[in-house]
Amino acid sequence: MLPKQYRLKKRSAFQATYKVKNSTHSGGVTLFAGKLKTVIKQDNEGSIFTPPTKVGFVVSKKVHKRAVKRNRLKRLMRESYRLLLKDGNLGNSQKYVSLIFVGSGRALGKDFDYIKTNIKKMLERI
Repeated sequence: MLPKQYRLKKRSAFQATYKVKNSTHSGGVTLFAGKLKTVIKQDNEGSIFTPPTKVGFVVSKKVHKRAVKRNRLKRLMRESYRLLLKDGNLGNSQKYVSLIFVGSGRALGKDFDYIKTNIKKMLERI
């Protein structure tokens, strides 16, 4: 499971990410990227850091009527992103404020390796 600091939660944050219209698609998964990070926060000690990129995962009810199938696809996408985050293979995706992964019907029956390679491709491309 992704730590709380990396989760995109609010409806307004999802809408703002979709509004930017910066997207890429690969193997049944679409990646929407939000605005580029411009705000850099400072600690009391003067050290500069950027806030982490927030990530959301969506599979519409139109993709499949059963929640079990939709949730499985979301779990696969979430786990593959978590492992890429752990390894540091996120490419240019850390320059964005928020990311949303949207699963489609083409990705429903696929295995973990297929989803992970497609997510890695998209993160390098964006």
